[in-house]
Amino acid sequence: MLQRTDFLLSSPHGRDFAVDARWLQDAQAKPVVVFVHGFKGFKDWGHFNLLADYFAQHGFVFVKLNLSHNGVEPDGHDLTNMEAFGNNNFCIELDDVETLLSHLKNSPAEIPAQEMDAEYIFLIGHSRGGGLVLLKAAENAHVTGIATWSAISDIDQRWSPEAMEKWKQDGVQYIPNARTGQQMPLYYQLAENYLANKERLNIPKAVEKLQIPLLILHGESDETLPVQMAHDLHARNPYAELYLLPNGDHSFGGRHPYEHQELPALAKAAADKTIQFFQATLERL
Repeated sequence: MLQRTDFLLSSPHGRDFAVDARWLQDAQAKPVVVFVHGFKGFKDWGHFNLLADYFAQHGFVFVKLNLSHNGVEPDGHDLTNMEAFGNNNFCIELDDVETLLSHLKNSPAEIPAQEMDAEYIFLIGHSRGGGLVLLKAAENAHVTGIATWSAISDIDQRWSPEAMEKWKQDGVQYIPNARTGQQMPLYYQLAENYLANKERLNIPKAVEKLQIPLLILHGESDETLPVQMAHDLHARNPYAELYLLPNGDHSFGGRHPYEHQELPALAKAAADKTIQFFQATLERL
């Protein structure tokens, strides 16, 4: 029977964040998959709950989190806290993922010990979350393997010098959310955090450093992050497996809200490829 638990963890940056986990209750210790959402994303977006169930049905403990400053309140299900969103940065997000990984490694009360084998932790990151899991795996020796879905390949190329100067002068820039109509603030502290932590936040270097199995999965028709980003990541680590999904868009057929009871076909294809990759990794260990 499929089990689900929901709990809160405390970010070292002053906000609680929500986590959920699911697994098939069969008294067999199962490897863990941690899923990290992207920019303007959250753990209950679109088809992500169906995705969690799907991985659980295939023998994983699937865990997903709201990054603490993503704009979703600890008891919320959508982007409502724009002040938290504006004060987010890459180091906060990495620290949130570390908080969750540490919790999972320390026999969490929320998940029965006989159901989870935390010696094997895989990371999946979507979009900006893909960049995060690459950076996290480079600094955390407990990660077994990684899959990036439609990942950013670098942070440095995201802003032009002109945009940076205007951002610095104004102290804030606004990003429209087409789905909600919100103007979402990004305070200049995000750029300051990046500039002060360029070594820690260097995705190309992190990818070069990785010596664990890596799947780089990207839609060939990604309208948000061009497929060239997947090629750029692969060039940094030719030992990684590059898998391009024909006709795949940025969210693999998902949208929010998502009313259907089955995964979008493209999301299922991404999940199947990733499950196969993780299972093959476990067989080699």
